Amino acid sequence: MTGQPRTGATAPAQGLEPDAPRATADPDPGSGAGSGAGRVLVLRALGLGDLLTALPALRAVRRGLPGRRLVLAAPARLADAARATGVVDDLLPTTAPGRAVPRRLDWSGPPPEVAIDLHGNGPPSHLLLDRLRPGRLWAYAHPDTPHLPGPVWRADEHERERWCRLLSWYGLPADPADLRLRAPACPSPAAGAIVLHPGADAAARCWPPERFAAVAAALRARGHRLVITAGAGEGPLAAEVAERAGLPPHAVFGGAADVPFDRLAALVAGARAVVVGDTGLAHLATALGTPSVVLFGPVSPGLWGPPRTARHRVLWHPSPAGGADGATADSHRPGDAHGERPDERLLRITPDEVLAAVDALLAEETRGPLVAEPAAS
Repeated sequence: MTGQPRTGATAPAQGLEPDAPRATADPDPGSGAGSGAGRVLVLRALGLGDLLTALPALRAVRRGLPGRRLVLAAPARLADAARATGVVDDLLPTTAPGRAVPRRLDWSGPPPEVAIDLHGNGPPSHLLLDRLRPGRLWAYAHPDTPHLPGPVWRADEHERERWCRLLSWYGLPADPADLRLRAPACPSPAAGAIVLHPGADAAARCWPPERFAAVAAALRARGHRLVITAGAGEGPLAAEVAERAGLPPHAVFGGAADVPFDRLAALVAGARAVVVGDTGLAHLATALGTPSVVLFGPVSPGLWGPPRTARHRVLWHPSPAGGADGATADSHRPGDAHGERPDERLLRITPDEVLAAVDALLAEETRGPLVAEPAAS
């Protein structure tokens, strides 16, 4: 899921009142000319998966800079998810088309004590924050913004590790494994179901609906309860999968709009397994400790995949070295993650492979409680 294109000025920052306890360690973040507001601004104006992969870094900010209000600049649709992290105090709504950098931030009051760029690496996001005149600006180094010190950007780094390394460079220890969310208090609307999510924010990462339907039909024939989830605008895709698989319309959750975050999180937390492409719901399954089968195509799971544990199965078929498609020039991003057709590596994954991966997860479940990992407090 991604933010919607800009339609006008954004609303003021919205208080989220997190429940998480505050840490006590307090390194000096600096007292530049614009500091003193007691607020830390973090820019991550992207989608749900981006928020969840940044969670370990956000927790490091909360622990390392206690006593400040942590303001997250992100799409308004992520307000409930930001609240669920337990570390964000206020959401500053902002969006841009696709994965672009917002043109402006509607920041009010004194400048941020610290501004942190977790959005990307380059002048657009650096200068967007720099214009607010923060006491300190933490970002990766870039030759076009030489006045901003920072560590060197690595193109081959996993997203969780990237942002933790940034904060560690600035003196805030961060653990990429600190990524778990507590399940919401509300009950699952379909406890014990297997959840299939056929959508993604780009066609390049959408496995064909007929293949999702073949998997769903096979699992249904084995007696499993199935749920098809859909983000806003993905209703027709989810309905097609359900119809092809012989599932009733009420097996589809969402579509006209996003499923409310608490309900979606409860559904995923209570699922036996999740089958999903490289998109936000995959990261939600990781954060909640739900077993998952994740299908990758244009981008390596080494950059965006779940932890390498028995709880998760990753399917990816990159081209062999020297392949005729020429995609191995970048072994981590061999395809266009935002392309308009399913990536050829994604199309190499077969329904039988996915079914075998689900079977392997369920077999592990019979040997022990796969979903019984401790959640972060």
